[in-house]
Amino acid sequence: MRIRAVVVTVMAVIVSLVAGGLVAGQATGAPPARILGVPMAAGTGGLTPELAVAYTLARHDAQRAGVPMRITSGKRSRAAQNQLWQQGIRDYGSAAQARRWVLPPNQSTHVTGHAIDVGPRAAAAWLQRNGNRYGLCRSFDNEWWHFEFATLPGAACPPRIPDASHRR
Repeated sequence: MRIRAVVVTVMAVIVSLVAGGLVAGQATGAPPARILGVPMAAGTGGLTPELAVAYTLARHDAQRAGVPMRITSGKRSRAAQNQLWQQGIRDYGSAAQARRWVLPPNQSTHVTGHAIDVGPRAAAAWLQRNGNRYGLCRSFDNEWWHFEFATLPGAACPPRIPDASHRR
């Protein structure tokens, strides 16, 4: 698995360079259609190339282990995030309470394509156990479904924070 972690890191760098227009002379902002012979996973559109590649490889390995995995929410528009934010304020009674579960568009990592929500729960549990091999880490104690590309593949994940209100 160490070789795969190195390959993921190298591929993430290459994908970033391609997306940034530093390789092949064009800026597309999109991950490749295939990575290491694996088709890009559904739901990765709009994600950062690193996150899209890491999730695709993790999903592929989870599926091979008999664990179905899907993105339940990935890249969100500012308008969609604002709807979730406004609904959160209504549901939780205040912006301060809503922030535990949802952030305004200018602070959400979903809006920038840096976060995914994963399901079903067994898939999220698999990803929590194995995600660091791909650089994927669970971010919040209260959200078993929320993952971000937060470490070098194979390295330890940073400590989780209690909830989104602690992110500054």
